Amino acid sequence: MLSDTASPGAWMILPFGLLLGLIAVAPLVAPAWWLKHHLKAAFGLGGITLLYYLAGLHAVDPVLHMAAEYVRFIVLVGSLYVVSGGIRIAVPGAATPLANVAFLLAGALLANVLGTTGAAMLLIRPWLRMNQARPAAHHVVFFIFIVANVGGCLTPIGDPPLFLGYLAGIPFWWVAQHCWPMWALAVGLLLAIFFAMDTRHRRKTPARETAPGNGAWEIEGLGNLFFLAVILGALFLEHPPFLREALMAGAAAGSYFMTRKAVHEANGFDFHPLLEVVVLFAGIFATMMPALDWLQRQAAQFGRPAPGTLYWSCGTLSAVLDNAPAYLSFLSALSGAAHERDVARLLAADPLNVTAIAVAAVFFGAATYIGNGPNFMVKTVAESGKARVPGFAVYLAGFTLPFLLPVLALVWLVFFH
Repeated sequence: MLSDTASPGAWMILPFGLLLGLIAVAPLVAPAWWLKHHLKAAFGLGGITLLYYLAGLHAVDPVLHMAAEYVRFIVLVGSLYVVSGGIRIAVPGAATPLANVAFLLAGALLANVLGTTGAAMLLIRPWLRMNQARPAAHHVVFFIFIVANVGGCLTPIGDPPLFLGYLAGIPFWWVAQHCWPMWALAVGLLLAIFFAMDTRHRRKTPARETAPGNGAWEIEGLGNLFFLAVILGALFLEHPPFLREALMAGAAAGSYFMTRKAVHEANGFDFHPLLEVVVLFAGIFATMMPALDWLQRQAAQFGRPAPGTLYWSCGTLSAVLDNAPAYLSFLSALSGAAHERDVARLLAADPLNVTAIAVAAVFFGAATYIGNGPNFMVKTVAESGKARVPGFAVYLAGFTLPFLLPVLALVWLVFFH
């Protein structure tokens, strides 16, 4: 965090807001321009922020810290993308709404073992193949809601904010013990909403209820499970610096060169979706530095607010910022407010407050494409597979507000009100 004398002005949040606005609006009003210039926009707005920090504030350390976080994020997402691209799951044909619900529930559970990024990258392609006979936007959106976000709330492996909490001293099973009721309510409600929507959609499209398949599930590329295990094991390595990232990159390289070409071709695997994420999130990480600095300064003044206030505050910021640093900022503020620098004592003093920010960071990460790392990756993979993918604004207005927000509000009403 920057010192008060070197803190950026509030106006420097504008590049971040402009980038978010472009991501939301430009694909709708100027799709051809956005397709041609979106990478330039990300680099340009990110460059403005970096220039301000380096030349204006002479603040090198925050830039280096954010660069390190970006590298860690990209290596994790990229390695999981490459390894999962070498595993092909063949589905037996078109899915019924009940089969889809079972698949999403399995994905929600798997997210706690492989992480939301790992589960999302492994399952998104077979999920799209299952539903290729009657594609719909809600298939992609609810996959992001459940598998890429809400599902991963039971272990520190599940979602990046929880993993950072584990590294800060929160016991491994504390999350499951305190968050499982919220997880069960949210996942159950989202699955019920999806089932109703998918049943209605199936009734409207009965003629396309056939899809290619041989009647049995098949899995190819199982050797990549070894590389997946290497990546997950590397998550727990902190020292020496960047050993974790080196192991992940090595696993990705080993997977790519050892996977048969036929498996990659059957998956439609290429590096274009990953390149989109690399460039666009470079701009997001750079431009959000002033927003995070502001958040940390404001969080220090919170005092000891009610769990509901923490839930909505941390959740709202997690939806528009990366949810991991938002969670850490609130955890740090709680520690200071409780005068407890020892995390174990903080958990004993304020367990409900810590639970509120943990649940909020994970659940609200589903609210936008940029709230959590795997969201945008799922979007780009689905687009490359010619699925029906809503734009940023339609995702927010057509799905988050009418379907996800009531679930989030009910979680608040039941547990944090």
